[in-house]
Amino acid sequence: METDKNTMMGQPFPKSFSFKEKHKRLLEIIHSEDTVAILIDADPDSMASALTLKRLFWRKVKKTLIYRINAVKRTDNLAFIKLLKVDLKHIRDLNPMEITKWALVDSQPHHNEQLSKYSYDIVIDHHPLNHETVARFMDIKEEYGANATIMTEYLKAARIKPSSPLATALFYGIKTDTDNFVRSCSPHDINAFRYLYPIANLNIIKKIESSEITKGTLNSFRIALDNLTLFKDRVFIHMGKISTPDILVIMADFFLKMAEVKWSIVSGIYGQKLIIIFRYAGFRLNAGKEAQRLFAEWGFAGGHKSAARAEIPVHEIEKANGEGLDIEEFVLKRIKKKL
Repeated sequence: METDKNTMMGQPFPKSFSFKEKHKRLLEIIHSEDTVAILIDADPDSMASALTLKRLFWRKVKKTLIYRINAVKRTDNLAFIKLLKVDLKHIRDLNPMEITKWALVDSQPHHNEQLSKYSYDIVIDHHPLNHETVARFMDIKEEYGANATIMTEYLKAARIKPSSPLATALFYGIKTDTDNFVRSCSPHDINAFRYLYPIANLNIIKKIESSEITKGTLNSFRIALDNLTLFKDRVFIHMGKISTPDILVIMADFFLKMAEVKWSIVSGIYGQKLIIIFRYAGFRLNAGKEAQRLFAEWGFAGGHKSAARAEIPVHEIEKANGEGLDIEEFVLKRIKKKL
């Protein structure tokens, strides 16, 4: 049995492993004197996942801290943090000398430069496995629509009934990452959703959801309408310089509702990076694979069948295509020619 345990470290668990066995092995990673850092790219699914891992470690470690790498600016996500009292610190406040165990949920190190700086003991994710991802404990379930579903399975395996705030967080995480089950999901997501439903506070869910539209987002809608390009079954919008990548997600989700549209693609410049959000409402293609095919040669690109993202340093594009490149024209040409 000891040999089998060692061979499992550093690679994902096979599908034959039960959550009960995985939970047991998860607890073998930690000790009572550990201070655990959970790193996330904060959104509802990742925050719910981090809160659940913190609950699983309650009274089993000295301290569990959650650190976000991004600025949280979406009003619905801010409402999520406020209403569910999420204790969340920015990564600039992290003191590596204080941390004895490192965990990453709803992401992998290659997803962001800030995440790639650390070596992880624990990685739990539902995105496609990257060959560079290494950890002592790795649970990667690509078929799951939400990471919150995986974490709900861990709670059930540990025989822990989530509190109402934690159930609400997990419920909303599944709801948003599956886009109310119209994006890629599995029977596991539906079962977790049904399990959490009687425990979650639906009034808080409604309050969080109604917090998305503000005066600021209305201005972004105006910019989007002015910059909209419609061709075939695709809508493309370049938002120019943006204060937060979240606005690209809001626009991409919104314009996918157009009756004529199967592809909603929204881009913008955030700092020194070009960020492109893909949404797809079709059967034949895969948004993640198409994003990789179109843009992976310059930076990160990937995602799921119906939702994907690309993040590319602007200087990498200019190095390959020439200084002073019109970014909007660059993205549009590739989409028109190759998608």
